[in-house]
Amino acid sequence: MYHKIQKILTDNKAKDIIRINLKGKSSIAEFMIICSGTSNRHVIALSNHLLDALKKENLNTLSIEGKSNGDWVLVDAGDIIIHLFRNEVRDYYALEKMWTVDEISSNIT
Repeated sequence: MYHKIQKILTDNKAKDIIRINLKGKSSIAEFMIICSGTSNRHVIALSNHLLDALKKENLNTLSIEGKSNGDWVLVDAGDIIIHLFRNEVRDYYALEKMWTVDEISSNIT
């Protein structure tokens, strides 16, 4: 699933894609993926492409938050939580630092 998500995000020009391992740290998901879009419209477009692709994979449990403004969109894909940020918003919230930089993987493998 990671590879598919990375390909969708990469194909749609997402920036600075990282994966954070949440195993043993959170019961909400096993992994968190964080990436940036260049504008509100880009973040919304990324979320649309991602949702369409995940629905094709028959992931019926997904939900999405924040799509209306495009600053920060959260996509819940079950065991994977995807955060799509505008650069400035990502810098402000710094989720990577909150979940320990030791576990950050810049390439989803």
